[in-house]
Amino acid sequence: MVCRALHSSPLLFFCLCFLLTGAEGQARQSKPWERRDAAQSSASQGSEHYERLRSHLGTMRDLSRRYWQLLACRLWQEDCEEEEEVAEKNERMRTVMMEEEEEEEEERGGTVIVEHQGLELELGRRLHGQHLAKNVVLKAVQGFLETPQPEKALALSFHGWSGTGKNFVARIMAEHLYQDGLKSDCVKVFISPFHFPHSKYVDIYKVQLAKQISETVQECEQSLFIFDEAEKLHDDLLDGLKPYMDHYDSIDTVDYRRSIFLFLSNTGSNIINEVALDFWRAGRAREEITMDSLEQHLRTELLESTDEGYAHNRLLEENLIDFLVPFLPLEFRHVKLCARDAFLARGLPFTEEALDEVARMMVFVPKEEKLFSAQGCKSVSQRINYFLP
Repeated sequence: MVCRALHSSPLLFFCLCFLLTGAEGQARQSKPWERRDAAQSSASQGSEHYERLRSHLGTMRDLSRRYWQLLACRLWQEDCEEEEEVAEKNERMRTVMMEEEEEEEEERGGTVIVEHQGLELELGRRLHGQHLAKNVVLKAVQGFLETPQPEKALALSFHGWSGTGKNFVARIMAEHLYQDGLKSDCVKVFISPFHFPHSKYVDIYKVQLAKQISETVQECEQSLFIFDEAEKLHDDLLDGLKPYMDHYDSIDTVDYRRSIFLFLSNTGSNIINEVALDFWRAGRAREEITMDSLEQHLRTELLESTDEGYAHNRLLEENLIDFLVPFLPLEFRHVKLCARDAFLARGLPFTEEALDEVARMMVFVPKEEKLFSAQGCKSVSQRINYFLP
């Protein structure tokens, strides 16, 4: 009768009938006189019978709760619609919640930490003539990311001529830390003349900047803040950044110690160029220049500078800048490599003569030696247009 009642649910019908049939067959095989004969003839057969019975019972017990609910529905037709509606509603809610979480993750452009080896390969392949910058950035970023609980935010200050790769390295860092690179909501770029043009509004800028930093870190624990042309930032703005870069556990319940601050500046380029020129005049390769021979000169130059702006802020004086990163002036051979990259990026064919011609279009200084490109690699990508058919 039960099997007939389940005719509308084939799967349940099959399962239950199979079990009931098996149970009936087992009962026939287990009549009293047969069990006595079996016990007398072989104790092992009784053990096998016991194991088979346990198996049947285990199979029945392992039927899911959901199937038993469906069974009740088929037999008594009570609360079936309500239970099914609740199950469907819960399933829809779970689906919606999962979709919303996926959308939120996509919108945030979540943090994607790649292997440090990948960052090293990318800098080695695309950053030319900057062995010091590459080494300092790699060690600083790797050490910071591998520290479970940093004592403070990481602060790097890039210095050198325009076109030597400061913005380029900042972009590569963003690409290797975040899925959407510079477009990620975890990355904020501030260009001093554009975002903070008027000194009379510095108090307003200070409040807006603090608000934006706070909101970004609340959304992304590991945020990246890039300040381009930092030498043009007002002293009060830079001083206002101090709490976020110091050794505080939290400010207004927000922990900023996993953030990264990059400052890009042309200041200090004179001393960097002088050191590079001295090495060349001494017949030494630029690759022999070390941080020991350059960093102290650069720090002294920045702290003793009488120029307004960057050199007078307390970030450097209070040792909140973790690394000064020097970008050396680029030579003719480096400009040729930039030209090669520009051709490859656009899928254009090129010759060695074409690369030489592009490099010769640049202005080189000093006047006597004509050693360093005054523009670095800036405008190289535009100059290859002369070689288009």
